Amino acid sequence: MKRVSLRKNVNENENLPLTINNSQLKAKPSVWLGAKSPFGIALPDAKPSASQLYAPRGVFFNDDYLVAADSGNHRVMIWKGIPENDQTPASIVLGQPDFETEGAKANGKSVECGLHLPTGVKIIENKLFVADSWHHRILVWNEIPTENFQKPNYAIGQKNLSEVTENRGGKCSAETLYWCYGFNYINGIFYIADTGNRRVLGFHGIPEQNQPADFVIGQDDFETNIENRGLEQTADAKSFRWVHDISGNEEMIYFADAGNHRVLGWNGKLDSDRNADIVLGQENFEKNSEFPYVKQGASRLRFPYAVSVDRNVIAVADTANNRVLFWNEMPKKGFFQAADAVIGQPTFDDNGENHWKMVDRDTLCWVYGIHLHNNRLAVADSGNNRVMIWEIKSN
Repeated sequence: MKRVSLRKNVNENENLPLTINNSQLKAKPSVWLGAKSPFGIALPDAKPSASQLYAPRGVFFNDDYLVAADSGNHRVMIWKGIPENDQTPASIVLGQPDFETEGAKANGKSVECGLHLPTGVKIIENKLFVADSWHHRILVWNEIPTENFQKPNYAIGQKNLSEVTENRGGKCSAETLYWCYGFNYINGIFYIADTGNRRVLGFHGIPEQNQPADFVIGQDDFETNIENRGLEQTADAKSFRWVHDISGNEEMIYFADAGNHRVLGWNGKLDSDRNADIVLGQENFEKNSEFPYVKQGASRLRFPYAVSVDRNVIAVADTANNRVLFWNEMPKKGFFQAADAVIGQPTFDDNGENHWKMVDRDTLCWVYGIHLHNNRLAVADSGNNRVMIWEIKSN
């Protein structure tokens, strides 16, 4: 099937086609948030400011806000409205007292307001949720913050806002977290990717502080946190190594199992520990190998850290291959299904950081977080210290 490479030097109003495989998706990079690269090859400046980022790992937007986890600066940035111009400064910063300060725990200030490597970010039912991953908690603001360094209302995974120890200093349980990188609220269920405990916790409804999870996926019980359920050098249809992100809708739920180089998918409502119906990135459920020195093609994944579903389209951040893959229709059963389109690389067989050339609008380097919404894709392009907004259209 014919492949069309991403073209450069196009008119600003022209749609940029993705590399495609019988696909009708078209895309173009439209907005660059973060400092520009000064010499092309050199990475953009990461000094903290209202318009500069350092290794962002999470991004979310809706019709009213864009939120980015500026992970390397241990803060979260909020833009009111969706930026339309490059290097638009953020409106609000959380985790730091101002836009010029950086450092874990807000340089020794109150951990109640500080952040340590935040990753997942989302607005759900007009509340802001942040995965404060190295503080082993999900922070919740009951309303969208309007002030810098605003204190959250409560934490999921810790007894209070002052405690930040993994698994609350003991064994894992239905109330504890360890390196929680992602979460989502789908079909009335709140899922947390409890990465360090090799599991996903499920709650019926949005959890409050100290509320125990209702069920666990990926382990036999709440007290166990064994990698791949103790399988040696392999996996199965309901085990995880580093489950990192969650997305889906009423038809399908997908987990990005980055450590096993795959995405698992379940049909229908997922409210118990059961076998997945599909695996992307591997030939079957038992395989979990990485192939860094071969042509990747449209089916293989290397450390996929993020997944996003919008309408019927699914996008996967194929992080170590420096690309985002798209499927026009949500895969529902089987193995190793080929993607329909790719951005960040000129063909499905390429995987170089910034095309092994230079930082450009259509290149990616260690893309870590993604979010699809209304024909746009926000990309936390971590290795390039920026967030990019792409226009995504389907004919």
